[in-house]
Amino acid sequence: MPRDLQNPKMNREKLMKMAGAVRTGGKGSVRRKKKAVHKTTTTDDKRLQSTLKRIGVNAIPAIEEVNIFKDDVVIQFLNPKVQASIAANTWVVSGAPQTKKLQDILPSIISHLGPDNLENLKKLAEQFQKQAPNAGAGGATAPEDDDDEVPELVAGETFEAAAEEKDNKESQAS
Repeated sequence: MPRDLQNPKMNREKLMKMAGAVRTGGKGSVRRKKKAVHKTTTTDDKRLQSTLKRIGVNAIPAIEEVNIFKDDVVIQFLNPKVQASIAANTWVVSGAPQTKKLQDILPSIISHLGPDNLENLKKLAEQFQKQAPNAGAGGATAPEDDDDEVPELVAGETFEAAAEEKDNKESQAS
């Protein structure tokens, strides 16, 4: 058996010698003289515009605000450039975005919501109430909480006994 296979630990000197022998360019390789030029965003923008032109998007004028809802965050564009191709189901919104919380923007956009968004609005309202039940009037919410609790039974009385008593009273009345 060769000596290298008998010793499972590698010799550090041998390993350094092997690493020094590895070269990427080799002896006498030419050094790169020209600096690599990276593409700028303008070339990407031009390519995007040519692709959109091929799809056939049309500019939609006079849009003051675009809101994109994502979980509890709203991405808002004020005075954006909006382009659309209905046939390709493609909408392009370009401009400076602002990320805002839904709670901050909700009062200003309620008038924009249609009847189809009414269910979503109800769900959001329920979530806000669950998150901060005591944020409003403090002790005023305590009586409402009592309605949700199950009342305690009177000692020595069961539901079956109460139902039988009710049936007996009804039969005696008739």
